[in-house]
Amino acid sequence: MNGVSATPSRGAGRTFLLAVFLLLAALRGPTRADTEGADPSVLPAAPLNERVLKLPGDPAQPVTLEVTLYTPNGPGPFPLAIMNHGASGASNNNRGARYRFTISAYYFLSRGYAVALPMMRGFAGSGGTLVHYGCDLAAVGTANARDIGAVIDAVSALPTIDGRRVIVAGQSFGGWNALAVGTLGRPAVKGVVNFVGGIRSSDCADPDTALVAAAATFGARTHIPSIWFYGDNDTLFPVATWRGMHARYTSAGGQAELVPVGAFKTDSHQFLSYTDALPIWTPRVDRFLASLSMPSAIVNPGYLPTPGPAPSHFAAITDAAAVPFLKDSGRALYQRFLAASDPKAFAIAANGTATMQTKGYDPLARAMAICTTAPAPCGLYAVNDAVVWTSPKAAPRLFNITVAAGTTSLLTFAYAVNPDCSSRGLPKLWIVQPPAHGSAEAARQLDFPRFQPNNPLAACNTGKVPGIAVRYTPAKGFTGSDLVTFEEINTDNQDLVYRLSITVH
Repeated sequence: MNGVSATPSRGAGRTFLLAVFLLLAALRGPTRADTEGADPSVLPAAPLNERVLKLPGDPAQPVTLEVTLYTPNGPGPFPLAIMNHGASGASNNNRGARYRFTISAYYFLSRGYAVALPMMRGFAGSGGTLVHYGCDLAAVGTANARDIGAVIDAVSALPTIDGRRVIVAGQSFGGWNALAVGTLGRPAVKGVVNFVGGIRSSDCADPDTALVAAAATFGARTHIPSIWFYGDNDTLFPVATWRGMHARYTSAGGQAELVPVGAFKTDSHQFLSYTDALPIWTPRVDRFLASLSMPSAIVNPGYLPTPGPAPSHFAAITDAAAVPFLKDSGRALYQRFLAASDPKAFAIAANGTATMQTKGYDPLARAMAICTTAPAPCGLYAVNDAVVWTSPKAAPRLFNITVAAGTTSLLTFAYAVNPDCSSRGLPKLWIVQPPAHGSAEAARQLDFPRFQPNNPLAACNTGKVPGIAVRYTPAKGFTGSDLVTFEEINTDNQDLVYRLSITVH
């Protein structure tokens, strides 16, 4: 530091020797929801209070439907969200599994709704066969909508359900059926949420044209507001198709807010399946629900993924050598973590062990839960593409600096060298509190080390080395007192904070 003597650690200039013992308090991990037989990795921390019901479908075409009901804790009555399933690969010989675990259901639970997930006739444990009307896709949706309407009536009769406040949502085939529910004119249904809705019929020669025409039919028959989500790299419904559907739906009289989500991973048709898509769609659905005077605020946060800590600047996410404690096997695990898809979390312990948690609903919570059982201090190192590890910081080091008015001054130059005077690498340094009466910046530069004469590395002072310089420029005409605070993670992985009281004259 300019004008200040310091004892270097292992050849690091302006680095104070500190005794640091890393202790990160592990937060409580998720509890197992009371969903028997479920993989805990797909479940939220809060209980789902799952019930599997057998309910009547459309009385004009009698059938018994399998319906999963989730409710938050408490007596209710809860507003009702109906979440409708997709149909990829479905046939009369492939009824699929019961629709149970979906981020969309957890979203509605977090806002205080009960959630019903009905299986359409011909699917899973529901009776009957798949509804089929060839290229008349409006007829397919309307038939399914009548079954959904019957489910709404049956679930609304339960004492824990407020059947006067209903939202209908769905994904893909389920989104199409949700739009069809809007044509039934049911006063209790306040709005429709369509996630990439549509149908592909194997015996329809031009399904895109059929979808656009059917959307116009739906738009002419409904007065219920809706919100639509579609993406640019949807593998089922091209951009021209869903934009055409929306244009015809609204021109026919339907109310629909279109939210293009852009390209998402390799297939935006699946964006609802990923927790990292939550910031894309949940604020828009929140606003939509609020516009309907329906609940939209988080009241049960346990249904949502654990929020990740802020990035810590400790190291670059790709720098496996910077991860503390790890042995070779741990660094190999970290390389696997880097190659894994989001969501993911990596935790480390002071005894050299590590865990990688990927996929599922809340890998961050699972990693933290494992930390609670570790025999050594343990904490998160990285979440998705950000390093979040922090070591305990000492109290800020305080220094008084005097600089000239009207000019830029060097406040500090941070560097590290080996015994042969070659560079050991650059520290990581950033401004934490900028000055009130000027500007400060941290930037790389080549400069001379400043080791004290009695330091074994003083001979290195004659040659320039790479480092990070912090410069301060007072505001034009300013004289008086100013303050700058910066943080540094040095090449020994010590996390240090410096506060400089500056006198400008």
